[in-house]
Amino acid sequence: MYDKLFRIINDRRNELAELTAELIRFPTINPPGDAYRPCAEYLGNRLAKRGFGVEYIRAEGTPGDTDRYPRVNVVARFDGRTRGQTVHFNSHIDVVEAGEGWTVDPFAGVIRDGRVYGRGACDMKGGLAASIIAAEAFMDVNPDFPGAIEISGTVDEESGGFGGVAYLAGKGYFSKPKVDHVIIPEPLNKDRICLGHRGVWWAEIETKGEIAHGSMPFLGDCAVRHMGAVLEAFERELFPALDRKSTRMPVVPEGARRSTMNINSIHGGQTDDFRPGLPSPNVPDSCRLTIDRRFLLEENILDVKGEVTSILDRLKRERKKFDYEIRDIMEVQPLMTERDAPVASAIAKGIREIFDKEPEYVISPGTYDQKHVARIGHLYDCIAYGPGILDLAHRPDEWVGIDDMVQSAKVMAIGLDILLRGQSNG
Repeated sequence: MYDKLFRIINDRRNELAELTAELIRFPTINPPGDAYRPCAEYLGNRLAKRGFGVEYIRAEGTPGDTDRYPRVNVVARFDGRTRGQTVHFNSHIDVVEAGEGWTVDPFAGVIRDGRVYGRGACDMKGGLAASIIAAEAFMDVNPDFPGAIEISGTVDEESGGFGGVAYLAGKGYFSKPKVDHVIIPEPLNKDRICLGHRGVWWAEIETKGEIAHGSMPFLGDCAVRHMGAVLEAFERELFPALDRKSTRMPVVPEGARRSTMNINSIHGGQTDDFRPGLPSPNVPDSCRLTIDRRFLLEENILDVKGEVTSILDRLKRERKKFDYEIRDIMEVQPLMTERDAPVASAIAKGIREIFDKEPEYVISPGTYDQKHVARIGHLYDCIAYGPGILDLAHRPDEWVGIDDMVQSAKVMAIGLDILLRGQSNG
């Protein structure tokens, strides 16, 4: 049933690898947001040649958006011959910094031994390239298809997605009736369907003190020592309590099927910008701690916050001069699309066709742009599916397998066929 579709994708194997390599060669590092515009324009020009209408949308006023680092997104749409459903493939084009430890140039797009190497290869420029090849192959086989196909390259996913999918969702780009189904080609492994993610609460806690000369700390009040009391209470009470919580959500890896909290950063006293000089002797009057709390479908956000503030309030009652402020940075509810939802069912049939096995349904330990599609766009028929091994993301010598991209492109093309034409081979 899909022989012609598969033949076209197989014939474009080299094109798929080179497209991935070309995308890697744009160093779209976030922060600060390098090369967003040229990467978006490269995608737009490619898709315009295939007849897609192309829009470039700058997310003005969002975090990080400046004239030097404009948050430029690209959205391309191809309308079929008749009205029908719309399937949207969304990929983020931003990548994290390369870091140390590479044996290849992280932005050279090296193709070697059946792999494409580079920062963003698996997360997620390989998935973006696979979705483009899948859509073009489907269009070649079915020139009279009903409905529409959209492909977007969005920014800032690595820093929360506020200049990308969140901004576009606020403008109606991820809501009905414009879009019906969304596939995000994140690297969750080629035979897995990611239904959603755990919840997240980011917050900054600040303990207060009183500045004084460092040789006479008894005349001041050390905010860092107050924060030490907070950390001690977290270690003694909060972390053990979180470790006892578990979920029915199929989170991978298994260690993430519990509630977790990470201490993202801590800053107290004088900043290190005195270097190469010497610091001055001061009692710190402020200490700031950033927490990253990941919570489960079975938890309530008010209870999640209450576990932290109850400890802080108790310290305020019991510890002399203890005072604090807490500021929310971001909160996102846990999310899990049903397995029998249309987009999950269509991709599941593609996985069965290509791999002759049942898909594994998983939940991501961290959030991705599905959160904005749901909470802002109120569109819930959304999953993550794409090539790449999640464990390779953000690591040195990141790579994506060419065979994996070819197979994932076939799965996506089958998904398109089922969602737009209602076709199924089993």
